Amino acid sequence: MANPNIVAVTSILGETTFLTPAPTTSVILLPNAASSGKVYKINQIVAANIDGSSAVNVSADIYTNGAVAQGSAPSGGTAFAIVSTVSVPADASLIITDKTTAIYLMEDQSIAVTRNREQDQLHHKL
Repeated sequence: MANPNIVAVTSILGETTFLTPAPTTSVILLPNAASSGKVYKINQIVAANIDGSSAVNVSADIYTNGAVAQGSAPSGGTAFAIVSTVSVPADASLIITDKTTAIYLMEDQSIAVTRNREQDQLHHKL
């Protein structure tokens, strides 16, 4: 696992990814494989509760194993909480992280998310 030099980059590419995870199951929002040669700067993660009447609890973790695809269950590694079981009211959003608390996702790491109800969505911006 290398630590890519982010000062000597040859390109900076923006990307936004969306994911509606299955309820009560932790899934990968963003993986970074061990041999990717990349470090991802996460500018924002937002949890949106689209249920019109019920709150939802959301969690987000950084896993030390990033070698699984988006939408898959985490495979090994250790989870380190970003947010844990935070309630998001009906028809509301929670900014889990933004540019003021940006996260650098190194090689062989991933961000996983969990929700406790049917109606919510999560996305991130690079």
